[in-house]
Amino acid sequence: MKLDNRTLRLIAVGASVSANCQPCLQTNVTKALESGADEQEIIEAIEVGRMVRQGAASKLDELADRRKQGSLKAEGCGCEKEEA
Repeated sequence: MKLDNRTLRLIAVGASVSANCQPCLQTNVTKALESGADEQEIIEAIEVGRMVRQGAASKLDELADRRKQGSLKAEGCGCEKEEA
């Protein structure tokens, strides 16, 4: 199944918010509207992006607090490739 352009642009709106990219948000909102998205869909995509951003920021804040307390262990998130 291939996602339609409207859906892709709504995803891009949420991703723009979670990435804190203002030019991306402006561009993707415009393109989402051009692709047939309505204002309510854009608002929902923005809210999802905010939730993702806040969740990620919260976890990073917890990690930074553990570091300040001297108890930061390397746990990893899986984004680094392990060497064989």
